[in-house]
Amino acid sequence: MKLRSTKQIFGTVTKSFHWVMALLVVSVFSIGWYMDLLPLGMEKLEWISRHKSLGVTVLALVTLRVVWRLSEPTPEELGKWRIERLAAKAGHLGLYLLMFAMPLTGWTMSSAANFPVSVFGLFTLPDLVAPSQELFDTLRTVHWLLSWAVAGLVSVHVLAALKHHFWDRDATLRRMLPGKYSGKIKDS
Repeated sequence: MKLRSTKQIFGTVTKSFHWVMALLVVSVFSIGWYMDLLPLGMEKLEWISRHKSLGVTVLALVTLRVVWRLSEPTPEELGKWRIERLAAKAGHLGLYLLMFAMPLTGWTMSSAANFPVSVFGLFTLPDLVAPSQELFDTLRTVHWLLSWAVAGLVSVHVLAALKHHFWDRDATLRRMLPGKYSGKIKDS
């Protein structure tokens, strides 16, 4: 297996980023929705702390992922139609933007509420803004709306991968799965 991607295959580093980020995004999303259902108390505060720490991890990893992606070739898209390839580019761009926007709005929201963002108890991030109830309320709404955008785009991303695999019968999904990929693009 190659560490770096080529014009035909995704490398091990890119695949690892993809699946680790997928697991983190699903985890942060799930924790966020769960903690909102809890009454105010120690349990809720513990889940909020986990949510923030994982959100900061997403922000750090998406930054590394973008740097990595810009430093290597990207495999050619396998979509049959131009509109499909453009939709894939727009969807990926949207996912990257959301992976930046969600943690940044959460961090800013915590700052506006005058709540620190401790990262796994190891260090605390600086506040991005001065405390402001009005800004907190706005950012809370924005963060919530963005969570729905994440859910929507991730759903479309998964459905598109399944469409490529079962309907188009191309290698789009197989070449992102962990493990060795033969490089075979089209089933016979």
